[in-house]
Amino acid sequence: MTRLHKEKLKPMTTINLITKINASKQIVFDVSRNIDIHQQSASPSKEKAIAGITSGLINLNETVTWRGKHFGFYITHKSRITAMNFYDYFVDEMEKGKFKFFKHEHFFDEENGFTIMKDKLQYKTPFGIFGKLFDVLFLKKHLTNFLLERNKILKAVSEKYV
Repeated sequence: MTRLHKEKLKPMTTINLITKINASKQIVFDVSRNIDIHQQSASPSKEKAIAGITSGLINLNETVTWRGKHFGFYITHKSRITAMNFYDYFVDEMEKGKFKFFKHEHFFDEENGFTIMKDKLQYKTPFGIFGKLFDVLFLKKHLTNFLLERNKILKAVSEKYV
């Protein structure tokens, strides 16, 4: 059994969000994987794409490396798009960064002319009990707020196309 497989079996933190958007799922899907729009939504953390795909739409097997300021420190996070089913689903997973494990699944369904966008973010922190304590006290709330801000921008941009 590989180390990554063993990590996946251990308990991890999961964040689930649902966002209702008045736009087609094709529009929301493309807006969600747009590097420029992500940078706009992550402006409070000064997050920038510094390697891999640094502008436009990211696709299957492509990577992006982000650099942003979180908790007063600049950190980098390299993700790869590991799965994509056009207009329904895509996944980005950490290849290099501060987490032991990081997987963000994006789901898109259309209901009554609206797109229901679902985020499922799963991650594991390093540093044993200290990482778990940091997660409970600060990190989960920080990442939830980061995604809520991102989704607010995705919703606003997507609904401009209607």
